[in-house]
Amino acid sequence: MKIGMLTSGGDCQALNAAMRGVVKTLANFDNKLVIYGFLNGYQGLIYGKYQEMRKNDFSGLLTRGGTILGTSRTPFKEIDIPTEDGLDKVKAMKATYKKLKLDCLVILGGNGTQKTANRLREEGLNVIHLPKTIDNDIYGTDVTFGFYSAIDIATRAIDCIHTTAASHNRVFIVEVMGHKVGWLTLYAGVGAGADVILIPEIPYDLDKVIKAIDARHKDGKQFTILAVAEGAISKELAKLPKKERKKIIADSKYPSVSYDIADKIQQKTGMEVRVTVPGHMQRGGEPGAYDRILCTRLGAAAGKAILDKDFGNMIAMVDGETKRVPLEDVAGKLKVVDPECSMVKEIRDLGISFGD
Repeated sequence: MKIGMLTSGGDCQALNAAMRGVVKTLANFDNKLVIYGFLNGYQGLIYGKYQEMRKNDFSGLLTRGGTILGTSRTPFKEIDIPTEDGLDKVKAMKATYKKLKLDCLVILGGNGTQKTANRLREEGLNVIHLPKTIDNDIYGTDVTFGFYSAIDIATRAIDCIHTTAASHNRVFIVEVMGHKVGWLTLYAGVGAGADVILIPEIPYDLDKVIKAIDARHKDGKQFTILAVAEGAISKELAKLPKKERKKIIADSKYPSVSYDIADKIQQKTGMEVRVTVPGHMQRGGEPGAYDRILCTRLGAAAGKAILDKDFGNMIAMVDGETKRVPLEDVAGKLKVVDPECSMVKEIRDLGISFGD
């Protein structure tokens, strides 16, 4: 059997663990297994940059973060635009696949990666997709690998802010990754005991945010911590057409929404506000125990799907069980936080503000 593997999009802590799970499973049934690792995501498949790998190359990867294959972004919206040197990307990927006589291409990545994987399926290639993203926004699976490891890091970042915020009686904003969805901010905010949580799915009213801060001060609590998703949006901006909204954000004098919020809170209240941005730390380091287990299971399930010749699927985790979900049913869909879900309601009942 010949399989190709690639990791595309942003890196995360458990990519190596997932690849290990696939290879260990396949090698357990086929001692003549041939593995081609494509370098730097779809770019490796487009330009034919790969290396033949042995199963031993995947040993010791359970705890190793990042990706041994390297990664890059190849936006799906540009997939039919030729490269700078005039190469047809889809045609080139198909040619590499056929040249190596692959039985299957295993693709690890997020939403954009998944859409390209589905496109390759439509072009007749045997593909299996494994859902990777710290944002946890892939439709059709309860959880994506990388998510819980990122929660741990974002939570620790907010934890560290607690002591300095209390010591100086300040308002602190911790900006958590998540442009389109707020899963990571929601979970990290709850895990670290943030007082205000702002996510893209629930547009905020700055006056309501200030009201929550004031209420804490009146209750004798001299500091407030806000967990803010990088894609958090005000109610005023949310009402505007998407194109106009994007332009306003792009033209803003602030580097991100957190600095905008901080400046306005200071102007309106005179309070001292500080912003902390953990940034790409949230993608780094070794995977947590949950992700190691999740990736081992997803990798094994992917290997079994390949052995069964059941291609064109994403390997999902649904209600604690691995599941093969047709790519055509999920590609292009986004899993967002439902503002009316029980978790949001429970957090509100605790007195935590969503700024609305």
